[in-house]
Amino acid sequence: MTKIAVIIPAFNEARSIGQVVAALPKKVDQIIVADNASIDATAKVAREHGAVVVHEKKKGYGYACLKGMVFLEDDPPEIVVFLDGDYSDYPEDLETLVDPILKGAVVFSLGARDKKLRERGALTPQQVFGNGLACFLMRWLYQSRFTDLGPFRAIRWETLQSLEMQDKTYGWTVEMQLKILRRKLPYIEIPVRYRKRIGVSKVSGTVKGTLMAGYKIITWIGKFYFSKWK
Repeated sequence: MTKIAVIIPAFNEARSIGQVVAALPKKVDQIIVADNASIDATAKVAREHGAVVVHEKKKGYGYACLKGMVFLEDDPPEIVVFLDGDYSDYPEDLETLVDPILKGAVVFSLGARDKKLRERGALTPQQVFGNGLACFLMRWLYQSRFTDLGPFRAIRWETLQSLEMQDKTYGWTVEMQLKILRRKLPYIEIPVRYRKRIGVSKVSGTVKGTLMAGYKIITWIGKFYFSKWK
């Protein structure tokens, strides 16, 4: 039986984290909520719903994801799934996401927030623009087939370890995809449902978050492209 672990980075998601954990399929072996210095009851609610909670005081999406990975090192799974704690993703879609990996077809599976499956208003205009620009650049520079930088994703543990992830904040998702492309690893993008999040986004919900995320994404793409020639 393939062991599957889920890492959910969370910052002040007490209103939603219980629903996220409860909706995950039974085939998941471990659920790790990486509490990123929340000041609400995120950790308490997550534990009440059966998740293991690890704490990361340094604020940043990447910091939280890396903390979850460190926890898994003593007893690693075969597959790791990442999704957000705001209930915008549909945890039930995890089985569709991991299936191509279980079949050995790919090592990385990205849940693309397809417009046809997306609740109206679930993505802000700046998110749509940022995703579109980043994916255009990846297609242009790397012949990528990605259409999104969505947080809902599954990857083989060994592959994830080999990527040596570095970004601690907004560039986590694009860094992973760029490294998959750069190493020519087999991947697939699967359309998934997406709805309005519970609460206000810490990234797209603020001007600072939006600008910083955009800066990080473009920086990573440029860094990887120009480093090819070194």
